[in-house]
Amino acid sequence: MTSDVQSTRLATSGVVFGGPARIKSVWVAGGANAGTLTLRNGGAAGTVVAVIDVPAGAGYDISIPGEGLRCSLSVYATVSSFTAVTVFYA
Repeated sequence: MTSDVQSTRLATSGVVFGGPARIKSVWVAGGANAGTLTLRNGGAAGTVVAVIDVPAGAGYDISIPGEGLRCSLSVYATVSSFTAVTVFYA
């Protein structure tokens, strides 16, 4: 399967993509404190598809195995106590 990978950078919680997508990977710019990245299907109150602990410090690349995390409605990211996140999806 071939698809175009796109990305969205967020410094606060928000919509990554407003339609169906598969999350392929994320890049997290760590901050002074540890934090948590929560990825949801369907908006701020949607179903949690992943919770990722983010250590304090530099940037971190997190690859999602297989075909990625499927979000059938939309992709939403909750950014908690770190600088920013870039989500790569198709």
